[in-house]
Amino acid sequence: MGGDGRAHGRRVRRDAVSRRTTILVLSVDEAHLLEDSLPAAAAQPDAELVVIDNACTDATRSVAERCGARIVTLHARVSYAAAINAGIVATEGDAVLLLNADCVLDEGFLAAARPRLEGRGIGSVAPRLVRATGMRPADRLDRLDTAGMVIDRRRKNNLVGHDEPATGYRQAAEVFGGDGACVLYRREVLEACAIGGEVFDEDLELWASDVDVAWRARLLGWRCVYEPRAVAWHMRFYSPTTRSGLPEAHRRLQFRNRLLMMVKNDAWPDLRRDLHRIAFYEVLALGHVVLRERHLLRAYGAALRALPAARRRRRVVQAKRVPGVRAPFGLRAPR
Repeated sequence: MGGDGRAHGRRVRRDAVSRRTTILVLSVDEAHLLEDSLPAAAAQPDAELVVIDNACTDATRSVAERCGARIVTLHARVSYAAAINAGIVATEGDAVLLLNADCVLDEGFLAAARPRLEGRGIGSVAPRLVRATGMRPADRLDRLDTAGMVIDRRRKNNLVGHDEPATGYRQAAEVFGGDGACVLYRREVLEACAIGGEVFDEDLELWASDVDVAWRARLLGWRCVYEPRAVAWHMRFYSPTTRSGLPEAHRRLQFRNRLLMMVKNDAWPDLRRDLHRIAFYEVLALGHVVLRERHLLRAYGAALRALPAARRRRRVVQAKRVPGVRAPFGLRAPR
């Protein structure tokens, strides 16, 4: 009898952990940002705060410990995708909030976002991100950072409402996906998206890896909802308004990854409908590369070298795809 009671107690504790939300924050020597983002994350109810220490040499560990966070230590520096994968594997919450170190949550963030995952077929929640020039309240702008992500019918991904007045996008609505700076997922969706144990495609490294996961979740039949009451402030490193200042290597990676996403996730019924748009855009993109950014020519070669691995992943993605499901290109929250 006593043994059965102890077993029941262990099950209850495991169930309690699984029902919690894991807030997963990656630090790449970003202790100065964690000083402001972690206290706001730690204040969220019914959440486990976990910091991924990506071989940091700064005060990441001490800041995380001071805020009561559990630390997942990576002893060698790895890509964003590999680091997030390690964090997902090391945690158990049945919901996972992916949160950048440069993003500060409103005190009612999870209270607004988490119930949305109870909706039928809802696999992720895109919050209302507001722009900020720094991490303190005085640095917050009256401009929107994003109301979710969209992939248009040219297969170009973008931020919904970026740099528009923060007074817009007040209505909850279905969107294509959530931006990786701050997005809440059901764990079962992330696990279903995994290919060879990788939720985030480590060949993509960084740029568009969040778009790629959102696309795969869509193909599995899961929807994403934009919840405007779930608010956070984001000091974005890269956006459409700052692209010109991005290092060339990052721009090449971004350019390459869009092509690889298409190879992996697109299917002929979707391509056939949009082929003329895609072809026209590719001609314009090539003209831009030749005339304005010749360094991007190297991205085509990089995409060719990564093509065999992308095709292997494609076989898995298309085999898992729910029959009849089409990715809702162009879907975005209404203004």
